[in-house]
Amino acid sequence: MIETKLGEFEEVILLLTGILGESAYAFHIAEEFESQTGRSVSIGAVHSTLDRLEGKGFLKSEMGKPTTERGGRRKRIFTITALGKKVLKDSRDFKVALWQQYPAFSTSKLSFGG
Repeated sequence: MIETKLGEFEEVILLLTGILGESAYAFHIAEEFESQTGRSVSIGAVHSTLDRLEGKGFLKSEMGKPTTERGGRRKRIFTITALGKKVLKDSRDFKVALWQQYPAFSTSKLSFGG
């Protein structure tokens, strides 16, 4: 059975993939992760997470065109699948529901997009 839950790191990598769109390849995702979180990440951790997310059906990848700055090598570009979008939405909705139950915060103060 394929796991359909997301760990925190997986969720961030999946979100960054969506944010980066056509330039969502491992090195750029790692750079964006560090920029957005202020935390360092190994390229190996990003690669293994992208592979795991693709194995779960949340991402798909294809090889981009060769580039001169990469010595003619091609980048593996990732995109979110419909299942990946659903899993992200479900994860967000679950967290919003939990935050709305947290007594220290009034639901009128919480503002989440729908």
